[in-house]
Amino acid sequence: MPKLLELVRNPIAYIAARWTPSHRTVERAALLSLLMSIVIVVTGGAVRLTGSGLGCDTWPKCSADSLTATSAMGFHGAIEFGNRMMTWVVSAAVGWTIIVVRAAKPARRGLSRLAWSQFWVVMSNGVVGGITVWVKLNPFVVAGHFLAATALLTVTTLTWLRAREGDDPPRPLVGKPVKKLTWVLTFFAACLIVAGTVVTGAGPHAGDSSKVDRMPVSVQLATQTHAAFAWIVVALTVVLYAGLRVMDAPMGPRRTARNLILVLLGQGVLGYVQYVTDLPELLVGLHLLGSTLVWIGVLRVLLSTRERGLPAVAEETGPAAEPSAATPLAGLATRG
Repeated sequence: MPKLLELVRNPIAYIAARWTPSHRTVERAALLSLLMSIVIVVTGGAVRLTGSGLGCDTWPKCSADSLTATSAMGFHGAIEFGNRMMTWVVSAAVGWTIIVVRAAKPARRGLSRLAWSQFWVVMSNGVVGGITVWVKLNPFVVAGHFLAATALLTVTTLTWLRAREGDDPPRPLVGKPVKKLTWVLTFFAACLIVAGTVVTGAGPHAGDSSKVDRMPVSVQLATQTHAAFAWIVVALTVVLYAGLRVMDAPMGPRRTARNLILVLLGQGVLGYVQYVTDLPELLVGLHLLGSTLVWIGVLRVLLSTRERGLPAVAEETGPAAEPSAATPLAGLATRG
C-alpha cells in the first residue's frame, strides 16, 4: 500500500526511483518531442491551407452539440478535429520526455526545466488555438498561434541539443565577435519568422472558405519585407561561415553554419517559386516545413559556438533496460 500511495502522489518520482534510462533513451525522447513539434506546425498549416480553420466552430468542443467532429461537418471538420487531436500526441511525446529526463542519473536539473517548459508551452498554445476559433480566425491571433508553436519548436530543439551534451560550464569555441554575429543572426531569423506571419495574415490563405478578416497590409509589401529579412539572414550566415573557415574554427560550428546555408538556399528557392506561381497550397505547406528547419538550423548554429562536455553515461536499469553493453551487439550499438 505505501508504494501505491507513492505512485499516486508522485508518479514521475516513483518511476525515476526504479528506472535509469540510458543516454540514448534520453536523446531519443528529446528528439521525439522535437519531431512532434514540427508535425504540429505542419498539420496546423494543413488546416489553414485546406480552409478548415472553422471546421470545428467552437472550442473546446468541436461544435455546440458535439465534443468531436461528426459526419455532418464533412472534410473540414475532420481536418480541424484531427489537428486538435495532434495536440494530445504532442503532449504524450512531451510527457515521455519529462519522465525520461527526470529519471536520468545523475540528475540534470537544467534539462528537466527545459522538458517541463515544453509542457507549459503546449498547454498555452492549446488555449491560444481555442481563442483563434472564438475570434473567427482573426489574423493577428492566428499569427500569435504560430509564434507560440515556434516557441514550442524552440524549447524542444534546445532540449534535444542539450540532451546531446554534458553539464560542464560552457567553454567558447569561437571568439566574441563570432559569438555576437550568431546572436545577430538569431535576431534577424526571428524577424524573418515574424515577417512570415504577416505575409500569411495578409495573403489569400485565410484558413476558412467564409469571409475572414486579413491584416491591413499590402501583400506585396509584406512579401518584399519578408524577402529582405531572408536575404539578411542568408548574408549573415555566409559571412559567419566564411569567418569560421578563415579562423580555422572547430568542425562543429563550421558544419552547422554550412548546413544552415543549404537549408536557406532550398527555402529561398521554394519561396520564390511559390510567389511566382500564385501561392499553391502544396508549396506553401512545404515552405512552412522549411521555416521550421531554418529556425532549428539557426538554434544549432547558436549553440555550436560553445561546448559543455559529454553527457554522463549511465547503463539503463529497470524493466525497460536495453541489453547490457557487455554483449557484442550492445557494444556495437554504443560505438555506432
